[in-house]
Amino acid sequence: MDTIWLGGAEWLAVLRIGLGLWWLESWRHKDKKGWFERGTGIAWAADVAGKHRWNAVRSGFDAVVAPRPRTMAYVVVYAELALGLGLVAGFLTPIALVGGLLLNVLYFTLMIHDWAEQGQNAMMALISVVAFFGMGWQTWSLDSAIGLFA
Repeated sequence: MDTIWLGGAEWLAVLRIGLGLWWLESWRHKDKKGWFERGTGIAWAADVAGKHRWNAVRSGFDAVVAPRPRTMAYVVVYAELALGLGLVAGFLTPIALVGGLLLNVLYFTLMIHDWAEQGQNAMMALISVVAFFGMGWQTWSLDSAIGLFA
């Protein structure tokens, strides 16, 4: 593989780190007080799910998220932080990539009517797939340094 400036493995690391920074920005800009104390994030998602065109999304939200809004707020917020840190540091990278892909698919599905959200989540999911199948943890990662997923 011919590349400019960096090798292929390094470019995959750049892609992985960039995705991690994207997740960290998603975590950073959340109003944590609103999410944790007032339930704003889950209330917003409940409103979106309640109007969703697919019954499976409405019933799935009602079964999984609605009964435990406080717990789910913590799960969402800290999952984004964990994904960001894991991808930037390259620690448990394949797990972070698959977890991020699943979260993006959930976000994409919930926000199926919002073109901006679809674009962001589709691109993040694509990066996850490319970094996973390209084994983006081979360079500039803790996984590589300690011999995980070799």
